[in-house]
Amino acid sequence: MYGWVIYNGHLTGNKFITFSKWIQYAGEKEGIDIKLKRNDQVLPIVSSNGLGLLDHDQFPAFVIFIDKDIVLARQLELLGIPVFNSANAIELCDNKVLMYQALGQKKLAIPLTIIAPKIFTGSKINSENFLHIEKSFDYPMIIKEGYGSYGEQVYLIENRTQLIEKINQVHDRPFVFQEFIKSSYGQDIRIYVVGDEVVASVKRVAENDFRANAQLGSTMEAYQPTRKEKELAIQATRALGTDFAGVDLLIGANGEPIICEINTNAHIENIYKYTGVNIAEHIISHIKLELNC
Repeated sequence: MYGWVIYNGHLTGNKFITFSKWIQYAGEKEGIDIKLKRNDQVLPIVSSNGLGLLDHDQFPAFVIFIDKDIVLARQLELLGIPVFNSANAIELCDNKVLMYQALGQKKLAIPLTIIAPKIFTGSKINSENFLHIEKSFDYPMIIKEGYGSYGEQVYLIENRTQLIEKINQVHDRPFVFQEFIKSSYGQDIRIYVVGDEVVASVKRVAENDFRANAQLGSTMEAYQPTRKEKELAIQATRALGTDFAGVDLLIGANGEPIICEINTNAHIENIYKYTGVNIAEHIISHIKLELNC
């Protein structure tokens, strides 16, 4: 059995190549030959003769996609190659606006969210048109860009002046206004789901930031999620159609879990460091089950 792991060829950090190598090693343990491929090594071809991949005549039996190159993932699917996660799942998780729509459609627990309108670059912004959202949110509130990683595109808005300033800054990008969950200030729970199973979980706590992302300096410890937290995490991944994902849960005022977001390529090294669980092995087991091998 022969597969690929595709990761982004233009990122300078080692986290994605490490993720890919762990999957490769997990495959070797199961007798599966997995090759690592950068996304710039697998270029889609579209012509009057149909679809293909540049310099590739033989295709793998499956692809594990550790990237957000949605067009490439979809091309692979159109060529009949099973892709984990699917292009649709990656797209929903990559754009948080679409993600919250999908979660809201399933009536899952999320912060109250208002989606900003489409505004073209160079358009004149009438800030007064946005002030009616103050009827729905108290300050502080959150503005969150649709595209972003590591918490860097999430902003805590303390007052009307900051609200108007941030709208003018991000207006030509997809973004949402969101209720701030004060009870979860600086802390969240990451639950890793593979298939329909919770396989590991950690709690993250930041001392000096409302965001709990590890890249912003939070501490981390192994965590045993409650039944309700597990159920919500699995429901979230089902709503988005993921095969494997890290689900970040906020802690509501009464301790109830609230979905913050879902990440289709959440890093697995820290999970292993704090829990001893190798997510890559679970991913390989899930794929074997899905492919009946």
